[in-house]
Amino acid sequence: MIEFLLVLLFPVVVGVWLGVRIVPQGEEWVVERLGRLHRVMEPGLNVIFPFIDQVRYKVTTRDIILDIPEQEVITKDNAVILANAVAFIKVSNVERAVYGVENFREAMRNMVQTSLRSIIGGMELNAALSSREQIKAALKNAIADEAVDWGLTVKSVEIQDIKPSPNMQKAMEMQASAERERVALVTKSEGEKQAIILNAEARLEAARRDAEAQEVAAKASAEAMRIIGDAVKDSNSAATFLLGDRYIQALHRLSASDNSKLVVVPGDLVGAVKALIAGK
Repeated sequence: MIEFLLVLLFPVVVGVWLGVRIVPQGEEWVVERLGRLHRVMEPGLNVIFPFIDQVRYKVTTRDIILDIPEQEVITKDNAVILANAVAFIKVSNVERAVYGVENFREAMRNMVQTSLRSIIGGMELNAALSSREQIKAALKNAIADEAVDWGLTVKSVEIQDIKPSPNMQKAMEMQASAERERVALVTKSEGEKQAIILNAEARLEAARRDAEAQEVAAKASAEAMRIIGDAVKDSNSAATFLLGDRYIQALHRLSASDNSKLVVVPGDLVGAVKALIAGK
């Protein structure tokens, strides 16, 4: 009798053992009955019918991190840059995630890569390198609709790195070096131009002041001659003194000259001056 009961209980124990499923927190399991979707088991203790029900998929409900590998992208102005990203997604509808697409992780990864190439391909190099936030927003909007169809929610998309390719970076460095040399040449030319202008202005000012000095000297000389003319009307003594003074100054300059080897001075200097006055 006991053996008979054991024989009857054994299939029941095995059936209970095979039918009890404990789903861990952060996961949901998809159960199929005879090949068709039956239900989705939530975390906790669940019971299924052995041999009829089968756990087909185990799907995580936690945030999924998708690393988007680095790829070459050609910009609008035919520059080659390297870009990679990371996407944070979450399964919001388990049924769509497992039956709407064959592999939702790979599908999302390819979708992000394709959208990233399309967005950067419509931008010029400088805009692509400096508009990371704009690219991120456009990328999230581009993949959001497809993600909903696959039962996924795109929580965030981040651009990890975006940089010129090695050949493009070398070309940019050469361009920057050429630009620095051009700026240096322009600065040097501007400096030389300003120096020439300042020198010309200095010469012009010197000439103007020299002309003013000559004008003042001419006016002073004319005034002196007028005074002398007024003085010699009545007496020759003033004229004799002035001409004698000029004569002595001329002899002094002549004797101080390096080219002067012999200076002849009249013996009667006063008489010579008087003779000049009398002759005039």
